[in-house]
Amino acid sequence: MTGLRYVYAVCHPFGAPLQAQLTGVAGDPPRVLTHHGLIAVVSHVPERDFAEEPLRRRLEDLDWLTGTARAHESVIDALTVVTTPLPLRLATVFRDDSGVRVMLEAREDEFRRTLERLEGRVEWGVKVYAETEPEESGAPAHMWQQTEEFANLLHAALSAYADDSRLHAPQNPALSGATGRNLLNAAYLVPRGDSAEFVELIDRTKEETQAVSPGMRVELTGPWAAYSFAGDAGDTGVAT
Repeated sequence: MTGLRYVYAVCHPFGAPLQAQLTGVAGDPPRVLTHHGLIAVVSHVPERDFAEEPLRRRLEDLDWLTGTARAHESVIDALTVVTTPLPLRLATVFRDDSGVRVMLEAREDEFRRTLERLEGRVEWGVKVYAETEPEESGAPAHMWQQTEEFANLLHAALSAYADDSRLHAPQNPALSGATGRNLLNAAYLVPRGDSAEFVELIDRTKEETQAVSPGMRVELTGPWAAYSFAGDAGDTGVAT
């Protein structure tokens, strides 16, 4: 199949095969491209959608963007089962295999350092919501302050447990569809072997939350590939 090369992630060589039925962006099964002991996971995508100019237009099409993001994430999720991937940015595209190899060689040291830091680790996401604003619920100001302090203390406790953490901007409820005010939106880098204990800690926190403030909820997502911790190594754009 001809076309451009869409790159999902960079990783160390892995022995287990990817799922046989796995399809990537534009319906093409992903494959591996090896260079200097690093692997780029790639698939073919059509120029009519992924060349520089049409891609700009496509990225403004919410339905197309959503479908592409889901296909991208499904490949990353499959990789997370068999290895520790370094996810690249959505719509990282090159003209051909040679372009992918040039990228791998140019950033080889950077990729190796980041993969070493992420090896054997996964990302967990934690969000804390206050179901109602104080003026809506009639809650006294000190109770609202207590809710915010609880979210800050939770982040401190989880950060101390994890190898690394990232604070993201609060989610916009109009975009996320979640109810309530987002007080904490954070990601935590946790060794895969410690994930069960991390989840248990969150479960205990949920119970404690109800005692502190019934109007507050804690949401846990993951485990994911370490998107939030890829840093500049994961920031690759269109290079057709």
